[in-house]
Amino acid sequence: MSNYRVEKYTKENRLAWDTFISGAKNATFLFARDFMEYHSDRFTDYSLLVYKDDLLYAVLPANIVGDKLYSHKGLTYGSLVLSKSAKLLYTFEAFKALLAFLDAKAISTLELRNIPTFYNTMPSDELSYFLFKANATLIKRDALMVIDTSTKIKFQKNRREGINKAKRNGLTIAVEHNFEGFWNEILIPNLQQKHGIAPVHSLEEIQLLAAKFPDHIKQVNVYKDNVIVAGTTLFLTKTTIHPQYVSGNSDKNAFGSLDLAYDYIINHFDSSKRYFDFNISSEENGTALNSGLIFWKESCGARTYVADNYLIDTACYKTLDLHIL
Repeated sequence: MSNYRVEKYTKENRLAWDTFISGAKNATFLFARDFMEYHSDRFTDYSLLVYKDDLLYAVLPANIVGDKLYSHKGLTYGSLVLSKSAKLLYTFEAFKALLAFLDAKAISTLELRNIPTFYNTMPSDELSYFLFKANATLIKRDALMVIDTSTKIKFQKNRREGINKAKRNGLTIAVEHNFEGFWNEILIPNLQQKHGIAPVHSLEEIQLLAAKFPDHIKQVNVYKDNVIVAGTTLFLTKTTIHPQYVSGNSDKNAFGSLDLAYDYIINHFDSSKRYFDFNISSEENGTALNSGLIFWKESCGARTYVADNYLIDTACYKTLDLHIL
């Protein structure tokens, strides 16, 4: 019978953690320690490592607040990260061991944000089944708009007209390291003017992360007469292109600058990625839908996935059973 052991992450585990993440079946570069720790001053890290017979089997990127553990609130998604060799029944025992560890540490609840399935390189829905068996509470479900390039739907007429407009206006695309132009001249002013907010990342943070992850963070800018008019900061995973930030100047509709940017990154930027993740189109903790965002994204060929958040009582491990036949 296998033995399972859970440990809290420390800096001595850094190499083992990053090596595991690089080969996991449901991990992205967001789980690398260099990414997780860029904002370490904002969160109390309580990431966990689960060993099976002294071999690292799973990890949980997490932070703690009081007696509640979260699959790291500083990340877009999280949950239990598994090795490619992970199997259902072994993973169930690893999950039970993790809950038992938390219960013994007087951590009463665990809030998990499941990794959207299109980020996985292999099937990895084990945890969703265990959460069902544990009677975990679904506390949030977001609607994500995603393009599957293997069954790509053509841009609708209004989007194609925008692309043609951009070409007639002589707009050009550049993939470059000029984060400053986009952030300082387009993104930050737009967010402040329209919503009274700042980007989640600062310019300095995104530059730091881009330097650490040059293959995963790219800047695509749109120019008219050598003047930046739109752009997007992209996050690239093994399976997916995700525009983390997108914005255009006040002439974006007249020039078609955003249509040109999206056409480029969806159709011409990186053919090795199967999915294009437009991010969520739900608001108010997942209970409301933004019809304008949905219309725009669906006109580019996107369709719906969901991302779920669950709350689980750690003490449930005591009665958690798979009912094996």
